[in-house]
Amino acid sequence: MSTPLPTVCFLTGTLNAFAGAERMTAVIANALAERGYRVLVLSLWDRTSVFPLHEGVEHHALFEQRPSFKRAYVSTVLGIRRFVREQGIDVLIEVDTMLTLFTLPATSGMKVRRIAWEHCHFDEDLGRKARRVARWLAAKTSSAVVVLTERDRQRWLNALGQHCRIATIGNPLPFAFPAEPAQRGSRIVLAVGRLVRAKGFDVLLDAWARVAPAHPDWRLVIVGEGEERDALEAQIRSLALGHCVDLPGASSEIASYYGEASIFCLSSRYEGFGLVLMEAMAFGLPVVSTNCEAGPKALIRDGVNGLQVPAEDALALGAALSRLMQEKHLCEALSSRARDDARRYEIDAICPLWQNLLGDIQTV
Repeated sequence: MSTPLPTVCFLTGTLNAFAGAERMTAVIANALAERGYRVLVLSLWDRTSVFPLHEGVEHHALFEQRPSFKRAYVSTVLGIRRFVREQGIDVLIEVDTMLTLFTLPATSGMKVRRIAWEHCHFDEDLGRKARRVARWLAAKTSSAVVVLTERDRQRWLNALGQHCRIATIGNPLPFAFPAEPAQRGSRIVLAVGRLVRAKGFDVLLDAWARVAPAHPDWRLVIVGEGEERDALEAQIRSLALGHCVDLPGASSEIASYYGEASIFCLSSRYEGFGLVLMEAMAFGLPVVSTNCEAGPKALIRDGVNGLQVPAEDALALGAALSRLMQEKHLCEALSSRARDDARRYEIDAICPLWQNLLGDIQTV
């Protein structure tokens, strides 16, 4: 007799934000629902999702608006506990290891299995020392911790002990693999991400200021929204780049931007995975990426499927972009290998890894 599929709940802050973890929550939840699982998403606040959800995914929220979790800590813990009990949740997937600080007390004494899903890398606490404690608790108390690269998995094991269950599951492409690569007939360099310091768009603009005079027919398009918009717009004005840099905001139709670009650039100071790299590579875009931890350093092989430069090095970043603008044969070689490598991240390759993990922890 086969084991029945577990009821799975993703616990996240919100789905009403164009950000990587939120996007991946929707993608994996949809894929599991399509494969017959009962899937719920419990947002801590806001019942709205900017990402489409499968008709079988049930979306709930504890609060209408984001509360102060210091003041609402107890009510949040009790709300999670009540929800897990009433909905008969078998597996609770925390879409941020910080959520362990809520789920550990919320599920005390219950049979629910917990999976902590890490979207950054082990050595980056995002300015919150409590995150280091949460990661330790997640590793010691969860049925499994999911990280995005094998490189980061080894870091977790070396730091917290080989007995911890740390699984590597990369992020899947959020769209069907493009049947054809981008034509690359435009003169557009594309960058995608939240407008926050971590993405290094300030460095990219400094690099672009070096590149633009020699390549006046090229444009830089940075797709995303965030707290750094005003600062980036001021930087564009100060560098006199308004004629060749666009900040169109966030987009739910990101595939169209990849299809219209010729080169992709990731300028991040750090990344957990760097899904936008895989998205760009799936479209056959030659990429320039910083060699930051953890994803880009693991995903990009310099000169094989992309070009790598040191993080926060505007001179090197600009030189690499100029090289791709001028060397068509290099672009062709990188494009072909990038497409091949990106196929490993199609949803039909990634979802079975989640299914296997869910099955494994149910039988332990």
